[in-house]
Amino acid sequence: MIFFVCLAGFFGAMVDAIVGGGGLITIPALFATGMPTHYVLGTNKFAASMGTISSSIHYLKSGEVDVKLLRWLLPMSFIGSSLGVTAILALDSDFLQGFVIVMVIVIGLYTFFKRDLGLYHIKKDKNKKTIFYGMILALGLGFYDGFFGPGTGAFIIFGLIGIYGFDFKKASANSKFMNFTSNFTALILFVINGKVNYGLAVPMAISMILGGKVGAMLAVKKGSRFIKPVFLGVSAVLVIKMSIEWIGGFSG
Repeated sequence: MIFFVCLAGFFGAMVDAIVGGGGLITIPALFATGMPTHYVLGTNKFAASMGTISSSIHYLKSGEVDVKLLRWLLPMSFIGSSLGVTAILALDSDFLQGFVIVMVIVIGLYTFFKRDLGLYHIKKDKNKKTIFYGMILALGLGFYDGFFGPGTGAFIIFGLIGIYGFDFKKASANSKFMNFTSNFTALILFVINGKVNYGLAVPMAISMILGGKVGAMLAVKKGSRFIKPVFLGVSAVLVIKMSIEWIGGFSG
């Protein structure tokens, strides 16, 4: 079982380092162990945070990370995630899941038909207006990641491309730091509440550190023309998986 979870962790972290969406692989693997839902989410947050650290370090060394911009965005990711985790304890996420399915479909179609989107870095001025938009993006998606989660990486990448003209490689690099901030914030709350299975979380984290490094290396080496089709593929799988779960929830 540990080997199975670690294998899923490696491939999940590799995909997550490129475009996000690693939870599509890791969360079902953890559910297969028979753990309760809260332990699955807490254990996944622990391992995923370690994997994101690995990929973030590699991206930082590549020179694709805009540190000056992130100093404004990361605090908002932290605040948003804190509010999101608090909200999920009191609210129903069924409506949000349907809304997210529609949003992922719209983003996927727009990305597919706009052929040049994210293939080249279009330099845009970072002024008070665009920094404000970025802070709203970080706050909103930090909240979403703490509250619900699926597709967060894809939404961040799409938002950074739209606001700052980043290509997919640069957007992926900066999204990792934002995603790590919201993930780690949620993880702290799971740890405080004792919802992490460390027997699985620690070996899985090691495998995700390796997978995150491999994914970041592929993304940096192969660039945006490699990342874009992976982005579309993960978005399609995300829509299918969430739609099946949503429909199943209503029929049940």
